[in-house]
Amino acid sequence: MGDFIRVVGARENNLKSVDLCIPKKRITVFTGVSGSGKSSLVFDTIAAESQRQLNETFSSFIRHRLPHHGQPEADSLQNLSAAIVVDQKRLGGTARSTVGTVTDIHSLLRLLYSRIGAPFVGYSDVFSFNNPAGMCPECEGLGTVSTIDLDALIDRTKSLNEGAIRFPSFEVGGWRWTRYVRSGFFDNDKKLADYTEDEWRTLLYEDDKPVVNPLPGWPPSSKYEGVVPRFQRSFLTKKSKEVEGRHKEAFERVVTRGPCPKCKGRRLNSKVLGCKIEGRNIADCAALEVRELAGVMRAIDARAAPPVRDAIVERLEQLTAIGLGYLSLDRETSTLSGGESQRVKMVRHLGSSLTDLTYVFDEPSTGLHPRDVHQLNELMKVLRDKGNTVLIVEHDPDVLAIADHVVDMGPGAGREGGEVVYQGDRAGLIRSKTRTGKYLRRRSELKAKTRSARGWLAVRRASLHNLRDVSVEIPKGVLTVVTGVAGSGKSSLIHGVLRKTYPETVSIDQSPLRGSKRSNPATYIGILDAIRESFARANGVSASLFSSNSSGACPECRGLGTTYMDLAFMDPIVSRCEACQGRRFTERVLRYTVRGKNIHEVLASTVADALEFFVEDGIQSALQRLADVGLGYLTLGQSLDTLSGGERQRLKLATELENAGPIYVFDEPTTGLHMSDVDRLVKLLDRLVEQGSTVIVIEHNLDVIRRADWIIDMGPGAGHDGGRVIFEGTPAELVADRDSATGRHLKMYLSATPFDGARQLHP
Repeated sequence: MGDFIRVVGARENNLKSVDLCIPKKRITVFTGVSGSGKSSLVFDTIAAESQRQLNETFSSFIRHRLPHHGQPEADSLQNLSAAIVVDQKRLGGTARSTVGTVTDIHSLLRLLYSRIGAPFVGYSDVFSFNNPAGMCPECEGLGTVSTIDLDALIDRTKSLNEGAIRFPSFEVGGWRWTRYVRSGFFDNDKKLADYTEDEWRTLLYEDDKPVVNPLPGWPPSSKYEGVVPRFQRSFLTKKSKEVEGRHKEAFERVVTRGPCPKCKGRRLNSKVLGCKIEGRNIADCAALEVRELAGVMRAIDARAAPPVRDAIVERLEQLTAIGLGYLSLDRETSTLSGGESQRVKMVRHLGSSLTDLTYVFDEPSTGLHPRDVHQLNELMKVLRDKGNTVLIVEHDPDVLAIADHVVDMGPGAGREGGEVVYQGDRAGLIRSKTRTGKYLRRRSELKAKTRSARGWLAVRRASLHNLRDVSVEIPKGVLTVVTGVAGSGKSSLIHGVLRKTYPETVSIDQSPLRGSKRSNPATYIGILDAIRESFARANGVSASLFSSNSSGACPECRGLGTTYMDLAFMDPIVSRCEACQGRRFTERVLRYTVRGKNIHEVLASTVADALEFFVEDGIQSALQRLADVGLGYLTLGQSLDTLSGGERQRLKLATELENAGPIYVFDEPTTGLHMSDVDRLVKLLDRLVEQGSTVIVIEHNLDVIRRADWIIDMGPGAGHDGGRVIFEGTPAELVADRDSATGRHLKMYLSATPFDGARQLHP
């Protein structure tokens, strides 16, 4: 059994005592409908146990600084190897974290410049914008500076007593305001427009000035500080809770960020920027697109360069091969999408000499155009052929094509899932009776009749990022799909330009949902208050008793259902609350019922079960919207921070299904959806259109593209090679367009016959 990972009795989340043997040193793809248990098996069981056991080999001091993994619910897991999880969590990071720093390519560039750059300015560390010796002194290596818009901050038509300083924490009567009106330097009723030059300079720029004749109320022993240095110290030189919270809009109105005037956004000081290789400094190289930089590096011919140069070229070629050739090394990681983040992480491992590892991927095709999926597949094969086990959770048929082994989960979602409904090779899956097998046998056709536009949304001469003076008209009242290879300019056009041109646009994306760890689908959809009221009416008590934040909550766990014990350098222990047994409420509250169920039992119900339980119209209609978007398997009380990006997006969609009129923008809504669930999604998008809305979808999924009313294809390539509209029209017209990569792939997708597996498309 050493050639297999063996799972016995896995019961994590909705898994129903799953037994499974997974071949090692092979590519295994896990499929199944959304919520069927794929992630529970792969991430929460196999990967979690591997990482937990690996972490236990370190000292308690080190373990405290590593991710914490609880022991999964399973009888046994055997023959595990060290697992590396490459997921879609955004890389995030500060402004100092870039594509170059996280891939270590920038470190190699620094080494190259320290060896052959001229004139010599120092060793590799000096080329880092995070090093005081190399960073620009003006922006401290950030490349941008914050500028205070004095016209937005100061109203010169008013006096200090009239509120001339237009920022909330400087309001009349506030403690910051008193520092000016009590200083004795000003006539507080004098309009600022009438100030002398000296008064104006004192109000704005004076710093650490002694106050000789203050008015009553001036703080003793304090010195005067002008508005500008005060604002900079309070809000620009440190992260302020006021800015992040209630004053965020006011801050964004008053403060703008732009390129540093000293380094022109290049982050480094003039001495370091003076060191060049063949006419380019290190900032020039970091600003080039990855594929362009690869050509520049190959052309370098110096005796001391080959080992470092070749390592740089290899990394750059890997980024290009994985569909990220349009990125630049100075691109901040916080601006990367989930799919881009995952592929950047992947590059870290392609040059590794380690073998017999288990690599775990979460839908790696997310964000990739069909043209680029085969490049991803080749990299997966490279990892396998180096002697590693590759586990992929995926819905894309093109990725499924490279599987050595397939595990199909189901048959349904939530409580109706959690079982292995098929395992074996891909050919057997196609012949199976599972939902995945049925989809793979289906033949796809174009939409029979497209809708006509009811007007147009005009975008004129857009030039954001890589957009090149783009003008386009998007039809109103229809379903429009914006497609094109990754980096072609889709998001720049729709999120960057259209939303600013038409502020009424509603964006439904996969960003985190607002709320605390107590938030759940019931609170988000707005039915928890109605549920509490139904309990209050049925039992003649206050509705507040049924809130986990109130007196009805378990006092031991404060309504969370779990308790946390901090063991300093050891992993914290998270356990079910012994007082309430995880039910979150007091015994008194749990005795109150509605139709035989208490509040805990209701919140533990799935959306599908709750639909049958509740008869109240307001609750039923909201639950039906959740079911309509494919979330019938979620429980009403499930914490929002446990939802995937796709689930979050569909939850947002559920709140909009009864609305009509606005412009809706969806960003890759098929993320996390099984092939068979895409039908449901498109019907919901059609429903919004039929209610009078304009729906715009940024998407690569060919099943969505074929069912659109209108297509806008961006390209032809990515980065500098993209930024143009290369096609506008109906799906039928797109299929006939030989110049569009999307059109060529759509044509072959439609011509693929059942059972032939012709989904791995290479035009």
